[in-house]
Amino acid sequence: MHIGEVFLLLGGSLAVTAFARWRGWPAPLLVMGVAFIVSVVPVVPEIEVDGELVLTVVLPPLLYSAALDVTYLNFRRSIRQIRRLGISLPIATAVAVGLVVWLIAPSLGLPLALLIGAIVAPSDAVSAAAVGRKLGLPRRVMTVISGESLVNDATSITLFRTFAAIVAGATVTWLDGIGSFIIAVAVGTGLGLVIGWLVTIVRTRLDDPVVLGTIGLLVPFAAYAIAERLGGSGVLAVVAAGILIGYNAPKTSYATRQQERPLWQSIDVMLEGLVFALIGLQLSPAVIDVLSSPLGLWVNVALALAALATVILVRIVWVFGGYALSRRIGTWLAPIWARRGRRYRVEPRLAPKELAVISWAGMRGVVTLATATAIPTMAGDPSAGSTVFLIAFVVTIGTLLLQSTTLPALIRRLGVVADDEREQDRKEIQAVLRRSNEAGFEYIESRREEWRERFGAELADGVIDRFEKRIRADAAKSGRLESDEDAPTTASHAELAELSRQWIAARRAVVLEERDAGNLNEEVMRELFFALDAEELALDSRTAVRSDARGELP
Repeated sequence: MHIGEVFLLLGGSLAVTAFARWRGWPAPLLVMGVAFIVSVVPVVPEIEVDGELVLTVVLPPLLYSAALDVTYLNFRRSIRQIRRLGISLPIATAVAVGLVVWLIAPSLGLPLALLIGAIVAPSDAVSAAAVGRKLGLPRRVMTVISGESLVNDATSITLFRTFAAIVAGATVTWLDGIGSFIIAVAVGTGLGLVIGWLVTIVRTRLDDPVVLGTIGLLVPFAAYAIAERLGGSGVLAVVAAGILIGYNAPKTSYATRQQERPLWQSIDVMLEGLVFALIGLQLSPAVIDVLSSPLGLWVNVALALAALATVILVRIVWVFGGYALSRRIGTWLAPIWARRGRRYRVEPRLAPKELAVISWAGMRGVVTLATATAIPTMAGDPSAGSTVFLIAFVVTIGTLLLQSTTLPALIRRLGVVADDEREQDRKEIQAVLRRSNEAGFEYIESRREEWRERFGAELADGVIDRFEKRIRADAAKSGRLESDEDAPTTASHAELAELSRQWIAARRAVVLEERDAGNLNEEVMRELFFALDAEELALDSRTAVRSDARGELP
């Protein structure tokens, strides 16, 4: 692809995405449909896509952005469910789809059939998460869906590379595959944690949003490339680094947090649109190749539909069966561990209707389509790559059309809502606000004597008393003075701004302490931090405006 073609695709996919978002339509499907229509226009040249380049350039930032939003404490609490759906389910799906494809078309060979299974194995939580946030799914369900989509990418890509090597002619035993998987997990996770730790140190000691934002853009590519170079999983390295950096994001400056949020949202929209546009452009040539393949059109269609049905059925069985088995094992092991003085953590309870939502949230997306474009040249059968691509395309489009469009109705029908969590969040917020205001009052009182010495007792007491009165009047708002007329002329606006800033810092510290102590859910903490960040931004903006008006430095 030429650089001009890339920018044309970016611009076109962004325009279609903007229209789809405006109309409330699923943007990926519309982008892909428009790209397919464009591809059949005779004057449009065929675009060659380097699949490995897509995996290296597009996948890391998308994974990193998703990992930054993961709540670590919820992730750790649901680790058994995430591990079962993120590791075991992709393996089971790859094997099941591979066997079905091999039984229908033995001429493809078992390694290629298993490669197809690995490609369609990972689910993509983007659509499910968007629906869940809009309809208010319980946090425990959202954590499982989002966490699974991060982990299963690493599993499926490791399987993909193993089976791709076999198809390309390499001699790989099952023992080699298991060993490679263990090494990939250990090296990738370890490297990601090291990179995340180093970046966190820099982020907490450097207060420069522009530089830190640039470092953030480099982290996913560096983590992915270094991990792959060392034989580890680049996906897991990116995910581990993103989760650790996201967990420690409250320790950075508010300006850094406010800059990163829209930056990564924009990158997500741009890259997802690019991938679906590329797939749409390649669909027409793939269909032409399938028509001329030895298998014929109808066998290829049968393979694609069989793979689609298999991924849906395997997920339903695995979600319900795996959960029931895990709970039964946990109930059996808990008393045994208790007799030994240890505690066995039974898997958190999920209602059958919540399991139904999780089992239906198995839409495929960017990873499936990106790996499908990275298929090596099939010796002796050049049309095999088109068969693989067609299957991946049908599975992705089929799950998006069938599941993402019916998931909202399923959630409403089953009544899966987070009413109990909302009440718990309300109680947590009230408790934290009380504690944070107490900490703010303590800080203000600690400055009283200092201000008395600097500005006199009457002036200092008047300012601080009005400050505290304003806080008590509305604890959710800034503790600023009501108007410029309330501020004494002897005490500078800079002093008052600093007092407000330190009061905000005291409240932030309390919110972070409550999160670390397990008394405050991490998502609630982020909402409170977002409000405090907005408050400090407003404070700095007012200070800058006053300084500019008076010809002073801010």
